[in-house]
Amino acid sequence: MLNRLKSSACLLALLLAGFVLPGLSACAVAPVQEMSDARQALKAAEQAGAAEFAADSLERAQALLRDAETQLSKRRYNEAREDANAAKAEALVALRTAENVKQAQPD
Repeated sequence: MLNRLKSSACLLALLLAGFVLPGLSACAVAPVQEMSDARQALKAAEQAGAAEFAADSLERAQALLRDAETQLSKRRYNEAREDANAAKAEALVALRTAENVKQAQPD
């Protein structure tokens, strides 16, 4: 009887490890905040004149955001999060560059 209980417990543990736990890791959360942050940073860079003063950085940020949106649509949330964070960082570079160039210009 005791051996039968041990076998049942082992079988249950194997089932949990094989089916339940991998399913839990697949339930990653969509990077809603990161996507929003990237879009806001891009908008700020565009409004600061990055298209004129920091076109390369702005284009990289836009491409990264497109990549993030593609990953999001495929439910590859970790990749989408990474691309969104990279898009935000690049957009902030474009924003700072545009602001610095504009400040250096004579009035």
